[in-house]
Amino acid sequence: MSQESDPLKTLVIIQARMASTRLPGKSLAPILEKPMLYFVLERLKRLSHPVQLIVATSEEDADDPIEVWCNREKIACFRGSEEDVLDRFLKAARRHEGDVIVRITGDCPLIDPKIVDQAIDQFLEHYPDYDYVSNTLKRTFPRGLDVEVFKRRALERAHEEAFFTEEREHVTPFIWRHPESFSLGELIYKEDVSDLRLTVDTEEDFQLITKVIEALWPKNPAFSLDDLLTLIHAHPEWESLNAHVKQKGV
Repeated sequence: MSQESDPLKTLVIIQARMASTRLPGKSLAPILEKPMLYFVLERLKRLSHPVQLIVATSEEDADDPIEVWCNREKIACFRGSEEDVLDRFLKAARRHEGDVIVRITGDCPLIDPKIVDQAIDQFLEHYPDYDYVSNTLKRTFPRGLDVEVFKRRALERAHEEAFFTEEREHVTPFIWRHPESFSLGELIYKEDVSDLRLTVDTEEDFQLITKVIEALWPKNPAFSLDDLLTLIHAHPEWESLNAHVKQKGV
């Protein structure tokens, strides 16, 4: 299925909140005088596929500033359950009548639109064979460039059948934990660079991401993963900033 004739409505849903336990307020933390969420959205606006961008945050008062910012930037904002993010995603998908859902997290300001496009391409070219395509099933990409693409029907089923807390909180585990029920597709990078951490959960992560954006964004806001790797390799000391940070498990 070619992108020129996409008959399916594709939603890119970016989950974001202010109440991070390790770095409160990170979604709107400033880099180059812009909130971190700005860079996530600006990168995703470069997708070649016709998509609708939606920020999905919680109904908690602490997340009011996210909605205010989205309204100012004319970005759709959906608010739902703080803990049951699976329910939040499904209700956002229903509200905006999406057929295909792309899940991105708001703590990934270096997300590469070319990689997201590749995941959407793989999903649509094999449609309806795949229920879910991701570059996280077998990790070869740096953490922070994660993308998941899945059918809304798969999300509907997960919503009906998932009952473990982590399956509700992390949206997709029910899908990829049940390959006997869902057809899964993998996106693999040409080399394994999964040890590189380019997401933001802690102050140390934020320091690294700030250095990267300050170095690349003013000259080339469309920088690629290859550009990222070239920069990091030129500054090996940067990796030590967050090398000790452990990713929370699902």
